[in-house]
Amino acid sequence: MFVTDAYGQETAPAVEDGHGAEAPADAGHAAGTEVPAEGGHGEAGFPPFDASTFPSQILWIAITFGLFYLFLKRVIMPRLAGILEMRENRIAQDIEQATRLKGEADAAVAAYEQELAEARGNANAIGQKARDGAKEEAEAARKSISASLDQKMAEAEERVAKIKDAAMQDVGSIAEETAAAIVSALGGKAGKADVASAVKSVRS
Repeated sequence: MFVTDAYGQETAPAVEDGHGAEAPADAGHAAGTEVPAEGGHGEAGFPPFDASTFPSQILWIAITFGLFYLFLKRVIMPRLAGILEMRENRIAQDIEQATRLKGEADAAVAAYEQELAEARGNANAIGQKARDGAKEEAEAARKSISASLDQKMAEAEERVAKIKDAAMQDVGSIAEETAAAIVSALGGKAGKADVASAVKSVRS
């Protein structure tokens, strides 16, 4: 084995030579630092490839694998299972929330469509009512105008009849006067009664 200079100086005892003089300490140090000759364990190869260490290597591999398996089983796998379960729960919650939101959206759309249908129905009813009201008002106005026109027509016919009667009376008087004038111009004489009777017979 290799020994340091200080260790060699402290442990190397003084050696007396045959003449009674002490030998220098470097002699022991030199003797302690000699490299052993080749042979014995110096000829051994790489330890992992040494067949004599296979059983211990297999034992340590088995122990290491067992410890690694226990570590996976007790630490890694529970954490992975917890992470997977948490993600699964989160996905389930997201799906549930999405389903709930979809249901609310469908309900809102259905309510909107129902309100729209009701609004359309009310609009149609209001429009029909307005049309019926306008039609009734137009019919009433038409009847009122027709009655007014009928009344005015009757009044006009009555006035025309009066005017016609007055005109006919005037025509009769004019005819009687004209007939009397013609008879007088011809040198004849006729009474008013005769002239009126003659005009009346001609008019009829």
